[in-house]
Amino acid sequence: MNRRTFLRSLLTGAVALGSLTIAPNIPGAYAQDAKDIVDTAVGAGSFKTLVAAVQAAGLVETLKGTGPFTVFAPTDEAFAKLPAGTLESLLKPENKQQLVDILTYHVVAGSVKAADVVKLTGAKTVNGAEVKITVSGGKVKVDNANVVTTDIIASNGVIHVIDAVILPPAKPTPVLPVTGAASQSGLADIVDTAVAAGRFKTLAAALGAAGLVDTLKGAGPFTVFAPTDEAFAKLPAGTVENLLKPENKDQLIAILTYHVAKGRIGSATVAKHSGVATLQGGKIKVTADAAGVMLNTAKVVSADIQAKNGVIHVIDSVLLPPGNIVEVAKAAGSFKTLVAALDAAGLTEAVQSGKLTVFAPTDDAFAKLPAGTIESLLKPENKAQLVKILTYHVVAKDYEAGQVRRYRWIRTLQGGRVHIGRNGQALTVNKATIVAGDIYASNGVIHVIDAVLLP
Repeated sequence: MNRRTFLRSLLTGAVALGSLTIAPNIPGAYAQDAKDIVDTAVGAGSFKTLVAAVQAAGLVETLKGTGPFTVFAPTDEAFAKLPAGTLESLLKPENKQQLVDILTYHVVAGSVKAADVVKLTGAKTVNGAEVKITVSGGKVKVDNANVVTTDIIASNGVIHVIDAVILPPAKPTPVLPVTGAASQSGLADIVDTAVAAGRFKTLAAALGAAGLVDTLKGAGPFTVFAPTDEAFAKLPAGTVENLLKPENKDQLIAILTYHVAKGRIGSATVAKHSGVATLQGGKIKVTADAAGVMLNTAKVVSADIQAKNGVIHVIDSVLLPPGNIVEVAKAAGSFKTLVAALDAAGLTEAVQSGKLTVFAPTDDAFAKLPAGTIESLLKPENKAQLVKILTYHVVAKDYEAGQVRRYRWIRTLQGGRVHIGRNGQALTVNKATIVAGDIYASNGVIHVIDAVLLP
């Protein structure tokens, strides 16, 4: 995963800040000719160590990107306060991830000026952890660092100077029991490892019926989310027997490959992502907290079982690949009006293919429109207007919530742009709030919104 993708995936927790009563260093709005954050830091001359660290972490391109970002920037003197040898150690290639974690702890998504900091006691950073904000006697601290200069304006954000390097807290480890060997030398392949475990007889039989045994005994590497025999037993009576019939081989292959991802992906990496792409083509939704890790509605009950050609994570339910966007919306039951509108506009087939993002208004969202609006839009003579409204909710690319968050504007199929903002920790699209994000479909992703977007 490249650094830009890594940073995008962490943007999901960023929040707007409150108000700070410190006189700004550079007052006023953004200048047309302002430099980006990196060039501004380079030009200042007092951030040589910070710039070197950003380069070593591979974050230059990101912090020169669109943003906007708010950077709490330690001076060279701030870095010099670290224990002897700390900086030199962090700049080593083998410690790159630790350096990334520290630097992204100094960055908040969005442009947050000094007048917008003191109303909160903390702010979530791009690292994912929250910095503590305290105000006392007219002075502001971010964790243990004093804010000494504020509102240095860049073209893609704002810099506030701090007098100490702030260090992120240790990340909590999800509850995932590690049961596998630390080394892959001399290990059996994934299929033989599963057979030897004795808990995956149904999975092994299914792989045989689907003709996937040779694939999963191949070089790989693969990550397999493996349902136990008990997990298969939870399916409705007759389901497994039906899937094992030759005429249902394609359906069985789709289900089994939905349990497999490319590469050797450890549990800690799985837990950091909102979704995992599978060989089937769809994505599995990941939810991680102190109670454990869920893949869709399946719980990871044992993790990091190492094999010669990959890794196995054991789950307690069988994962079923999602349908297309329209099928997912129909199954949810809360998008009846949207589904009817797509049908009336002749857009049902179009929304079932390609890779799309749909900002999907619920039935309650449509009900907020003035009386008679929906009925009028569904009339054949108003089809063009309905198409215009519906395509304003669709983007011709599958953007997860973490990717949506990094944009100010996103262009839609209608041709116009929607504005991406924040309401506390929630994302907004124009004046609608995303109330549920990252609902995966076979051809994209749905983000549920609480109001209809009007172009």
